[in-house]
Amino acid sequence: AFAVAGLGSGLTEAVVVNPFEVVKVTLQTNRNAFTEQPSSFVQARQIIKTDGLGFQGLNKGLTATLGRHGVFNMVYFGFYFNVKNILPVNKDPNLEFLRKFGIGLVSGTIASIINIPFDVAKSRIQGPQPVPGEIKYRTCFKTMATVYKEEGFLALYKGLVPKIMRLGPG
Repeated sequence: AFAVAGLGSGLTEAVVVNPFEVVKVTLQTNRNAFTEQPSSFVQARQIIKTDGLGFQGLNKGLTATLGRHGVFNMVYFGFYFNVKNILPVNKDPNLEFLRKFGIGLVSGTIASIINIPFDVAKSRIQGPQPVPGEIKYRTCFKTMATVYKEEGFLALYKGLVPKIMRLGPG
């Protein structure tokens, strides 16, 4: 039940967050950052005007974002709450804190390991394409397959350590 609830919350989060991610990535990859930096609202309007609201525009990379958030929350909440209920509660508040922190750290680490290929795909799809004017990274699973084929298995895990350092302790 906790895993299904986590999946549902992650999918909902992804639908809400994805347009903001597209705007953020577009702003971050702007090479003219110091000469002409549009506001987030202006950038969003430009994306809508140029590419629309669909999967090439403001919702570019939605399937990868759904996978990233859905898988992470499903694994995290499913693991955390099931393990938390198995391990005995400590009466000492310091030991209880360590128990919950440890379970959260392991949950976040496992969830990050499982979901990072979706994160890599999302970054490739939403970020600048290798050849300007040519879309190489279009869909989630094809992007993962392309990265695996061209760069190897470990390329699907780029950025794992910083991600664990950010999300694991959470």
